[in-house]
Parts: sequence; structure tokens; C-alpha cells
Amino acid sequence: MAEIQQHEIPFQERRYRNPRLRRGIFLLPSLFTVANLLCGYYASIAALIGGTENFDHAAKAIGLAIVFDALDGRVARMTGTNTEFGVQFDSIADVVSFGIAPAILAYAWGYRSLSGQGSEAFLGHFAWLCCLAFLICSAWRLARFNVQGMAPGGSKNFVGMPTPAAAGMVAAIVHARHWSGPIAMENWSYAWFVLLLLLGVLMTSTVRYYSFKDIPWTRKQPSVTIIMICLLAGVIWRYSEYVLVIIAGSYVLIGIMLQVVRVVRHRLVARTA
Repeated sequence: MAEIQQHEIPFQERRYRNPRLRRGIFLLPSLFTVANLLCGYYASIAALIGGTENFDHAAKAIGLAIVFDALDGRVARMTGTNTEFGVQFDSIADVVSFGIAPAILAYAWGYRSLSGQGSEAFLGHFAWLCCLAFLICSAWRLARFNVQGMAPGGSKNFVGMPTPAAAGMVAAIVHARHWSGPIAMENWSYAWFVLLLLLGVLMTSTVRYYSFKDIPWTRKQPSVTIIMICLLAGVIWRYSEYVLVIIAGSYVLIGIMLQVVRVVRHRLVARTA
């Protein structure tokens, strides 16, 4: 009789009746968040030390932080361990990994090698303000997400560019140019910090970006999908310097283009009405 009653209890409910197992399950998504935070901390230290190799290591650490950030939320949803503490802890970790770390990396990579040039003072102030704006915008974006959540209509779109995507754009460019070292021309340095301003504006804007959260990853997938994912992973592994920039840049541009299409379509509908 006891065995029959035990089988009648859902597996999720029986699993959480064990206090030790429950603590372990709640710990699992937090471990991914700690890994995310560790990557952001390491990226900041590597960027401060400087050097071609350390800049590349910092960019790779931010990339790993993006992976861990995607896993902690998914693991929490799959195991039913979503908590308010986990949400806030994840946001704090994201400020470090996708706000502070890319801002420090962008400043050190785009300005440090130009010291001693004629307009060093003005460029230094401009770079400092652009990186600060990027950090403020990333924190603003995370706070707004905690309050407002996803775009209306489900979990398909984000409102504003997500902070991992903005940080990924910075990391991808630094990684792509790791063979040539940091920026050594003043004009390119200005363009680099203007890009940071643009990313900050996109994070705080109402431009919608696809979230990939409606993809049924836990369901059975066609064989072609698995093959394509494996091929993409292999291409990224072999040609990461080029592929990651293409992926990050395409995500940025597609969001802008779709927003323009939505605005134009809305105006056309308003005129016909």
C-alpha cells in the first residue's frame, strides 16, 4: 500500500520532500550564477593587467559568462527552483559580467595604447564617459527587466537589447582583433567608443530583440537541427574570430531593422485608417 501511494505522488513532489536534495537543487542554478560572476571578475582583472593575450582572455571570459547566464535561468526553470533571491543574484552578477567587465575591457583596449598622443586628454575624458554610459545603461536595462519583464505578448521578445548581447558585441570585436593588439589609431578609438554609446542606447531603448525563449529545447528535435547545431559549434570553434562578430553584429542589426519595419508598418496602417 505504501508503495502504491508513493507511485501516486508526482516525481517532482517526491523529489522535493528530501531536504538535502532540495537544497542541492536550489544550489545548482546558483552555481551557474557564481560561474557567471567569476567570469566577469576575471575579465575585469585581465583587462586591467592589459596586453594582447590578457585582452583576449577577458573577451573569452565574457563569452563564457554569457553561456553561464543562459544556463542558470534555464536550469532553474527545468528543476522548478526559481526564486526571487535567484533573480536578484543573477541581476547583480550580470551587472559585473555584462556591465563592469566589458566597460573596463573597452576602455583599456580602446584607449590605453594611445597614451602620449596629442589629443590624449580629450580622448581620455570621452572614452571614460562612453564606458560609464555603457555601464549605467546596462544596469538600467537590468533594473527595468526586473520590474517590467519581457515585451507584452509572452516571452518571445526583450524590450531593449539584452545586456549579454551588448557585452558579447564588445567581446567579439576584441577577440576578433586579438592578433593585432589593441586600437593604435585615434580615429578608430573614437569610432570604438561611439559604438559603446550606441550599444548603451539600444539597451535602454524600446527596440525589441528576439529572446529565443520560445524554442522548445527540451522536446524532441529533428535530426537536421542537431546536425546544424553541431556544424555551427564546429565553425565557431575553428573560426571564432569571424563567426562571433558576424553573429553578434547580425543580432544587433536585425533588431534595429525589424524595429524600423514595425514603425513603418504602424504608420502605414495609421494613414489608411
